[in-house]
Amino acid sequence: MVEKTERIWMDGELVPWDEAKVHVLTHSLHYGLGVFEGIRCYALQQGGSAIFRLEEHIERLFQSAHIATLPMPYTQAQIAEACLETVRVNGLDSCYLRPIAFIGDGAMGLGALNNPTRVAIVAWRWGAYLGEEGLAKGIRAKISSFNRPGINALMAKGKIVGHYVNSILAKREALMGGYDEALLLDAQGYVCEASGENIFMVRQGRVVTPPLGSSILGGITRDSLITVMRDMGIEVEERPIARDELYIADEVFLCGTAAEVTPVRELDHRQIGIGSRGALTQRVQERFFRIVRGEEEDLRGWLAKI
Repeated sequence: MVEKTERIWMDGELVPWDEAKVHVLTHSLHYGLGVFEGIRCYALQQGGSAIFRLEEHIERLFQSAHIATLPMPYTQAQIAEACLETVRVNGLDSCYLRPIAFIGDGAMGLGALNNPTRVAIVAWRWGAYLGEEGLAKGIRAKISSFNRPGINALMAKGKIVGHYVNSILAKREALMGGYDEALLLDAQGYVCEASGENIFMVRQGRVVTPPLGSSILGGITRDSLITVMRDMGIEVEERPIARDELYIADEVFLCGTAAEVTPVRELDHRQIGIGSRGALTQRVQERFFRIVRGEEEDLRGWLAKI
């Protein structure tokens, strides 16, 4: 269950949690056209809090809206400030934020071009998405029976609400089978991403991840890790990955705002590497947490302080 907070930012106002409501004929509830982001705020070692890569998340939100032909009634600066204000008013030192823009009620045809765009921002406390044990020891995953749609079937570079039916089906299938997460292949049979995370493979000290030209979402954590790993002198290659390459990888890890940096210890009943968090994954994970918690100088301006 999501832990309630005091206020939700909704259409320009901070309203009590229980009053943030929509009509049952809200267009996006029926047809799935809406866009959203997942953002984390971290407590800083030196005191205070900061939202990690807020500017980039809000930029992607607006790019997703543009892809989805969804007019936005606010500027990027207004939504960024609303995120900061939502954290402040709820007195949160660390939290997960969910900005969402969706089509409100009015017309019920598929087009509904004149329905209003509504925007909300929710913040709540959320720990490790795949569990603290998953962060430390790794998770069990399976290749899903569901594929990611082809790149011209759905607009993969938009973080669009309805796209996540594909992810939900894959995730539920994995959980019902006793796994922690699902990995999805693309229409050509190459490794794409997990239900809500990007994927990295390690072999002989080199890191490989699927390219942005495929059906993957351009993850902000993915981009952050590529930058950080290259700074650490780790070679990172973006290329297609065959499914069986994962089976013989030295290490595999997932990344995302919710999942952060989570190792995969087993895939399709095959042990990955040592069967636990690998050495390179641990180095990258530790460096990532030092950065988001302000334990290193913020040289790239990734931390938006509250």
